[in-house]
Amino acid sequence: MMPKWRAFAPKRSSEMGKLAGIRVVDLSLFLPGPMMTLMMADQGAEVIKIEPPTGDPARDMEPFQAGQSVWFRNLNRGKSSLVLDLKSEAGRERLWELIADADVFVEGFRPGAIQRLGFAQEAVRARNPRIVYCSISAFGQSGHLAQHPAHDLVVEALSGFLSVNDGGEGEPVVPGVPAADMAAGLTALSAVLMALMGREKTGRGDYVDCAMFDSLLPWSAHIAGGALAGGDPPRSADQRSLGGAAFYQVYRTADGRHIVLGGREPKFVANLLEALGRPDLVPLGSAPAGPAQTPLRDFLAATFASRSRDDWVAWFQHRDVAFAPVLDFREALAAPHVAERGLVVELGDAHQIAPAIRFAEEQWSQSSAPELGEWR
Repeated sequence: MMPKWRAFAPKRSSEMGKLAGIRVVDLSLFLPGPMMTLMMADQGAEVIKIEPPTGDPARDMEPFQAGQSVWFRNLNRGKSSLVLDLKSEAGRERLWELIADADVFVEGFRPGAIQRLGFAQEAVRARNPRIVYCSISAFGQSGHLAQHPAHDLVVEALSGFLSVNDGGEGEPVVPGVPAADMAAGLTALSAVLMALMGREKTGRGDYVDCAMFDSLLPWSAHIAGGALAGGDPPRSADQRSLGGAAFYQVYRTADGRHIVLGGREPKFVANLLEALGRPDLVPLGSAPAGPAQTPLRDFLAATFASRSRDDWVAWFQHRDVAFAPVLDFREALAAPHVAERGLVVELGDAHQIAPAIRFAEEQWSQSSAPELGEWR
């Protein structure tokens, strides 16, 4: 017997996109899971966002534009919204109907919660052996941290990353990018797509236990090699990529703004120091990060403090040096490059960030995010 929901929600297999015909049942909220399923929706997957009666908390996050949270719209465009109370028999039955014909199931509860609701991966995969079931959590489904409550900042602290997110005095500060959230979203997407490819060979789905902690840790290989090998942990002041190198550094300008040097290759070092009349300092650009580069950092700091940020932008034009002004988001989003690449689009009175994944032979068309309970 055909599940009753299919009468008004057929698979959208005829639509364009690499993932057209893939149906995703998404129980995740906030950031990692919704980011993952957004990338699937942008490529044509049908994503059914299951929300509690109060909705995804991101719906209430300021600021708002055209009656919706900018955050919520940019992570949930192109999806359908279905309100289900999973503590009720009717809500659970409805979810089972959706699972029966789904390709992907995503949940972001604390480990154990989804099992208590009756939707453990074993039960779901028993009913639909072809489904790819993905759990996204802070520390994974096993281990002594599995039940530890956490958002991005806690994961960054426990993984070591926050220790090197510090200023000149070594005091850790709240990071500007939720790296653990984003790493988990990208890792989960990759794993689910791999599982879908594997299903083409075996006919069976799989289970993905995606942890924010596990997803972020590999990103440390370029800075934490010593600690990984059993030695000392990295210190930002002595690290070539974290503030110990003069040519990978942030400098204050005369107007209280900042610029960066972001490339330590010898040609960039020579090009800049010769233009500044200090070729004698070129060898220091290849010195070990840390105290050995202090004279070079001091010279550059004093030099850049002598002019405004925009003066330096003009000075650096046509010079082959890895340089950039530090822009705020308003400046960054208004920059010509964003317009040239079509990275911000308008739909009605609302602005959206275009997907980073786009294909030459397919045209991405923006869509709005659903209102609570809006089925498409």
